Amino acid sequence: MMSDFPFTTLAAGLPRTVPFVGPETQERQSGRPFRARLGANESAFGPSPRAIEAMAQAARDVWKYGDPENFDLKSALTNHHGVARDEIMVGEGIDGLLGYLCRLLVEPGVTVITSDGAYPTFNYHVVGFGGNLVKVPYREDAEDPAALAQAAQDTGARLVYLANPDNPMGTFHSAERVAALANALPERCLLVLDEAYVEFLPELPLPMLPLLPNVIRFRTFSKAYGMAGARVGYAIGPAPLISAFDSIRNHFGMSRVSIAGALAALDDQAWLGDVVSKVASARDRIGQIAVKNGLAPLPSAANFVALDCGGDGQRAKALLQALIERGVFVRMPFVPPQDRCIRISAGTQADLDVLDEALPDALTVI
Repeated sequence: MMSDFPFTTLAAGLPRTVPFVGPETQERQSGRPFRARLGANESAFGPSPRAIEAMAQAARDVWKYGDPENFDLKSALTNHHGVARDEIMVGEGIDGLLGYLCRLLVEPGVTVITSDGAYPTFNYHVVGFGGNLVKVPYREDAEDPAALAQAAQDTGARLVYLANPDNPMGTFHSAERVAALANALPERCLLVLDEAYVEFLPELPLPMLPLLPNVIRFRTFSKAYGMAGARVGYAIGPAPLISAFDSIRNHFGMSRVSIAGALAALDDQAWLGDVVSKVASARDRIGQIAVKNGLAPLPSAANFVALDCGGDGQRAKALLQALIERGVFVRMPFVPPQDRCIRISAGTQADLDVLDEALPDALTVI
């Protein structure tokens, strides 16, 4: 039996883990389910009933492959955003699309700029294709556009990653600051704008039109639309860049069921508005629970709240573990000084009742 497989040097040196340990894995390890699932920034409020019905109907035709051009969803997104169909790429969630982007533009010797502690899956893709990852620190718990631009100028980077709103801190930058970052990048450097949480912004995001020639924007149906398990994301950018994805993407990667759900969800903007309102109320209650227990909530423009635990990463990690032991699934940032926080996803009132009951007891053991 062959046991010494000829892996590439790059593959042999990469970790065989994901950035986050999934809640299901933790439940299997503990032998019991979580009482409140507040760690993965999913929407506890679920998808539109129309989306659920559309997916149920589409399941009857699941014996067919999906449309490799994703024509119907691209057409709907064209109408929704006012862009051209050839400026939209549909794919398997933002994670999958980031992987495709790195496959297109990253190879050994290519430099990519990101923030130290920002969404780590992007980093996995960059390193996986042999890129040189350069990180700049956060500034006041937010990604620093000026530092990102300067690092790009200093290194001749090909890509700069910015999440707006940010994950894991929930902070955000105005449309003007995002545009200024794009304008400050060197020639042939692309701004990778991750807008997974854009529907929760308290103000208008960077205008969609006119499309900026050096910006690709990533959006998803996983967060505000409540379809994380369906894996539907999309990218909007210059047509020559978008068309290049056809050379490397999985043309049959999208499920008919997922696409049907996304179409119905996009058509139900009233449900989306209701979810955004419920998330805002949940953020407020998380803040109230935190303050009552001596923790400081950071202002958030996403569907989660980062809570300053008043110490360092060790204290935050101890609190996270204590909450997990009490059946509350939460997560925390990886990199100091942001790792002084834990991160709580917006949940239902029942979820937050569990948090309200568990948090005081968890604090007594750290």
